[in-house]
Amino acid sequence: MALFGNSSNPAMRESVFKKVALDSSSTGTMTVKGSVIKTFMLIAMTIFAASFTWYTAFYANNPSAVTSWLWGGLISGIVLALIICFAPKTSPYLSPLYAAAEGFALGAISAFFETAFAEKFPGIVLTAVTVTLLTALVMLFCYQTRLIRVTDKLRSVIIIATVSIAVFYFVVIILNLFGVSTAFYHGASLLSIGISAVIVVVAALNLLLDFDFIEKGSQMGAPKYMEWYGAFGLLVTLVWLYLEILRLLSKLARD
Repeated sequence: MALFGNSSNPAMRESVFKKVALDSSSTGTMTVKGSVIKTFMLIAMTIFAASFTWYTAFYANNPSAVTSWLWGGLISGIVLALIICFAPKTSPYLSPLYAAAEGFALGAISAFFETAFAEKFPGIVLTAVTVTLLTALVMLFCYQTRLIRVTDKLRSVIIIATVSIAVFYFVVIILNLFGVSTAFYHGASLLSIGISAVIVVVAALNLLLDFDFIEKGSQMGAPKYMEWYGAFGLLVTLVWLYLEILRLLSKLARD
């Protein structure tokens, strides 16, 4: 049996830790505390960048500029994430840039939602942020107290569910490209709300795998720079969780 199973988070692959475990060029070893500190640093950077596009949308009165930051953030975020995943040694330098890119995109997306639901759900963004943070804290508590144990069976279920969601996203994108209605996901029906609720649950469960991966990485003495890599992986999951919670709340507001 492997030291730990593959995480459904692409950044938290077992192969990554096996590869860096052989790296003797790095001084110091990865710790859980170090990963936690760096996670908070990346979250702060994301919020700071998001505040910029949020301010631009509401106070600079320049919607086109917000759109530019949205697409620029999304594209650069994807590119940076791919580089980090394939070259973990770059994580201390590129993770902050990734956090900033995601922040610019999230700020724009959040502004769009806040404007669209100003009447039906005022404060939808603040609610989504709060629910995301509370969910992360609850999952951390469940992991640390072993209220939920990350067994091989649970890990397999979460991975299968996450891969299925990725396939679902792909199908929805293809249907949209061909002009086929995707109201079953983008609408406000009970089915659509149910799908979003399931995705939120799976995203939250992925945090357990991330926590477990970081803990095992520190136990096997991964290089110090992997603290940044672990923080990057957690941020990826948190961003996903936030966006899905925001989507779910918007559907409930329209119902």
